[in-house]
Amino acid sequence: MDGYMLYELTLDAPEYPAGVRHALGARAPERIAALGDVALLGGRMLALVGSVRAPGSIILGAYDLALALRDAGVTVAGGFHAPMERECLRILLRGAQPVSICPARSIAGMRVPAAWRGPLEQRRLLLLSPFPPGKDRVTAATAVERNRFVAALANTLFVTHATAGGKTEALAREAVRWGRTVWTLEDEANSGLIALGARSVLATAMREWAASFAHRA
Repeated sequence: MDGYMLYELTLDAPEYPAGVRHALGARAPERIAALGDVALLGGRMLALVGSVRAPGSIILGAYDLALALRDAGVTVAGGFHAPMERECLRILLRGAQPVSICPARSIAGMRVPAAWRGPLEQRRLLLLSPFPPGKDRVTAATAVERNRFVAALANTLFVTHATAGGKTEALAREAVRWGRTVWTLEDEANSGLIALGARSVLATAMREWAASFAHRA
């Protein structure tokens, strides 16, 4: 894999993310493939997900969120597959904080994009996948499984937007049942998430919120 060492974390490995084991229970993957510094799993992390389609106000808010998280040094985990998420990832990788990318496919034999190689060598980028070798095709089903895995990684989940009745909204509801703290952008389009129990943050307070999250114990 482009010369990078691929690790396998089993359920009994000390580096196996405790949040995944506790949230998913019997559905927790028996093995997680990891590329990068697995010590990053021991730090405070924010899981980031969102529906593929979102209103313009949400897209602008997501970019502001990525800038705030980058500048505050918050470790962020996500799939970063949708166009808006890829732009957020581009912003995050320009910072100095750790980032965990979780593709909706196996990472065994996956080509590492050029933009990821510097952060990998700086030991601030970690690739994680719950999918076994050979599961190389991204599908709607693997995307759902991946997003559940991302949400389980951290105690706090930020949902930029969830289409009413969609899979991301169902994930947010599930995360609330796990006892996760769920946040979203303060926007009329996110009223459904807020009704589910998500807390909201105003665009004007984004930097203060990110700084507070970064320094929370």
